[in-house]
Parts: sequence; structure tokens; C-alpha cells
Amino acid sequence: MRKQIAAANWKMNLSLAQAETLLNEIVASAHTLGADQEAVFAVPAIYIPLALAKLANKPNVYVAAQNCHQKESGAYTGEVSASMLQSIGVKHIIVGHSERREYFAESDALLAEKVNAILAIGSTPIFCCGEPLSIREADTQNAFVEAQLKNSLFHLSADAIVKVVIAYEPIWAIGTGKTASSAQAQEIHAYIRSCFTAKYGEAVANQISILYGGSVKASNAKEIFSQPDVDGGLVGGASLVATEFTAIINALS
Repeated sequence: MRKQIAAANWKMNLSLAQAETLLNEIVASAHTLGADQEAVFAVPAIYIPLALAKLANKPNVYVAAQNCHQKESGAYTGEVSASMLQSIGVKHIIVGHSERREYFAESDALLAEKVNAILAIGSTPIFCCGEPLSIREADTQNAFVEAQLKNSLFHLSADAIVKVVIAYEPIWAIGTGKTASSAQAQEIHAYIRSCFTAKYGEAVANQISILYGGSVKASNAKEIFSQPDVDGGLVGGASLVATEFTAIINALS
């Protein structure tokens, strides 16, 4: 059975005191995770040691990084490698978030290198894909997302691809308050899974977790997560409120 995942992406938010308060509230909250469910907290890099300490020994709870460099080491001032993150206990790394693609011009080819680097040290890439509003309005989102997957992931073996978590993010629904309907989410998630089926076969495709990442909140999480090809969410703003994110964790079926 593929994993269901509630992943929090704090982005570049919170002071140290605020981060500590939020983590304390999360730890004290009443949330339950089944054997095939995970909660993942992608915090700013400077807060990773704090999060690791606060969330230590919590079953099926992990700390993630929001990015990594594609090289293992070298003269890359200000960057952090996947192996460095692994060495302090980080097991999940987000790559290809729409903001990284837009603001830092990260290409599909670069993201393929990052995925390779993460898999090489035994960690889990959370690979983001998704279309902007112009592509959605032109009704070409399927081809757009398929190209992202093919260009960055389809060089991987079947054994490797099942270790990748996909996060579909309709860029037009991030931070806008707009949300794809549960039917729209299911439609594109099913298409993404069909792309993996065509490349790797149904048995492999059915092992890949595909998360929805567009304005997920407590009020809509249960309906979105109930769709057969939606395996959880990559949550932005709502993950900064303990009661909201706890409810999202509990919305995993």
C-alpha cells in the first residue's frame, strides 16, 4: 500500500521563537497516524535541528528540507547538499517547488540532478510539478505536467521511481485562496499516475504517492484526500497554524 502523507511546507516564515511555539503546539496536539501514514515538516534550513529535536521519537513523523544543491560538496557558498542534510537526520527533501522554478530558474534538467543526488544517499525526494494559470486556461495542463515528469524523472529505474513522492501543485491555487475542486484534483492525479503506468507499469505506478498542493486547509482536506489517486497534501499557509495542520493530518483516511 502506498503511503498517505501530510507534508507541511513552512517556506521562509517564522522567527525562532515562533517556530518553537508552533512545534510545541504540534507535538501537544491530538493527531493520529496509521502504519502507512506520515507527517512531514519541511522547515527553513536554519530550524532543522530544532525540528529534529522537537519531533524526535514521534512515530511516522519526519523533518524535511525545502531544497538542496545537486552536488555532494564543493565551492558553492551558501548551499547545502543532500548528504549534509542526511548527516543530521533529514530523510525527505523537496525539489522543484514552483517558487524554486520561477524565482531561481530551476530547470527540469537541474531537478533531475537533484533527484539523483537525493536518491544516491537513500533519502526521499518530494518532487513538485504543476501548471500556471495560463496553461490551465488553455486546457494543456496534462501535457505540461507530463513533460515535467518525463524530463526530470523518467530516467530513473522502477526500483528508484517508487522512492519518489510526487507533489502536484496547481500554481494558480497557491496562496490565492483558489483551490482545484476535488474532482479536478482527482482528474490530474489520475493522469499523473497514468503517465507512470505507461512508463513503468500499473504495479509500480500504484506504489507512488501523489500529494495535492494547492491551498489545502482543514475545511477541504478530507474531501480532497478522499479521492482515490490523492494520497495527501503538501500544505503551505495552513501548516503554520497548529490546529489547522493537525486537522489536515487527521483528514488522512
